[in-house]
Amino acid sequence: MTTPGPEPDEVPGLEKGGSVSPGDTPPDAGQTSGLSHPQPIPTKVIPAVALALIGALVLGVAAFFLLRAFDLFG
Repeated sequence: MTTPGPEPDEVPGLEKGGSVSPGDTPPDAGQTSGLSHPQPIPTKVIPAVALALIGALVLGVAAFFLLRAFDLFG
Protein backbone atom coordinates (compact mmCIF):
# COMPACT_ATOMS: atom_id res chain seq x y z
CA MET A 1 0.00 0.00 0.00
CA THR A 2 1.36 3.40 -0.90
CA THR A 3 0.89 6.46 1.24
CA PRO A 4 -0.72 9.55 -0.29
CA GLY A 5 1.34 12.67 -0.68
CA PRO A 6 4.72 13.59 -2.13
CA GLU A 7 7.69 11.25 -2.19
CA PRO A 8 9.89 11.78 0.91
CA ASP A 9 13.05 12.08 -1.23
CA GLU A 10 11.57 15.00 -3.20
CA VAL A 11 10.33 17.12 -0.26
CA PRO A 12 12.68 19.79 1.11
CA GLY A 13 13.08 19.98 4.88
CA LEU A 14 12.85 16.24 5.59
CA GLU A 15 15.63 14.54 7.48
CA LYS A 16 16.94 11.07 6.79
CA GLY A 17 14.19 8.58 7.64
CA GLY A 18 11.36 10.96 6.69
CA SER A 19 11.02 13.01 9.88
CA VAL A 20 10.86 16.80 9.88
CA SER A 21 13.32 19.16 11.49
CA PRO A 22 12.23 20.81 14.74
CA GLY A 23 10.10 23.86 13.89
CA ASP A 24 9.42 22.70 10.32
CA THR A 25 5.95 21.99 8.99
CA PRO A 26 5.39 18.47 7.64
CA PRO A 27 4.32 18.18 3.98
CA ASP A 28 0.65 18.00 3.06
CA ALA A 29 -0.83 14.56 2.50
CA GLY A 30 -4.00 13.48 0.72
CA GLN A 31 -7.30 13.38 2.58
CA THR A 32 -8.34 9.80 3.33
CA SER A 33 -11.20 10.30 5.78
CA GLY A 34 -14.85 11.11 5.19
CA LEU A 35 -18.00 9.49 3.89
CA SER A 36 -17.94 7.48 0.70
CA HIS A 37 -21.55 8.34 -0.17
CA PRO A 38 -24.27 10.63 1.24
CA GLN A 39 -26.13 9.27 4.23
CA PRO A 40 -29.94 9.10 4.01
CA ILE A 41 -31.84 11.74 5.98
CA PRO A 42 -34.22 10.09 8.47
CA THR A 43 -37.88 10.92 8.01
CA LYS A 44 -39.73 12.94 10.62
CA VAL A 45 -43.12 11.37 9.99
CA ILE A 46 -45.01 10.04 13.01
CA PRO A 47 -46.17 6.45 12.38
CA ALA A 48 -49.93 5.83 12.14
CA VAL A 49 -49.85 3.62 15.26
CA ALA A 50 -48.41 6.45 17.34
CA LEU A 51 -51.05 8.86 16.05
CA ALA A 52 -53.80 6.35 16.89
CA LEU A 53 -52.45 5.88 20.44
CA ILE A 54 -52.20 9.63 21.01
CA GLY A 55 -55.75 10.11 19.69
CA ALA A 56 -57.10 7.34 21.93
CA LEU A 57 -55.37 8.86 24.93
CA VAL A 58 -56.79 12.33 24.21
CA LEU A 59 -60.29 10.92 23.71
CA GLY A 60 -60.02 8.88 26.90
CA VAL A 61 -58.98 11.89 28.97
CA ALA A 62 -61.74 14.02 27.41
CA ALA A 63 -64.34 11.33 28.11
CA PHE A 64 -63.16 11.02 31.71
CA PHE A 65 -63.55 14.76 32.34
CA LEU A 66 -66.93 14.89 30.59
CA LEU A 67 -68.22 12.01 32.70
CA ARG A 68 -66.89 13.69 35.87
CA ALA A 69 -68.44 17.03 34.85
CA PHE A 70 -71.90 15.49 34.47
CA ASP A 71 -71.42 13.27 37.51
CA LEU A 72 -72.09 10.10 35.54
CA PHE A 73 -69.72 7.98 37.60
CA GLY A 74 -71.70 5.81 39.89
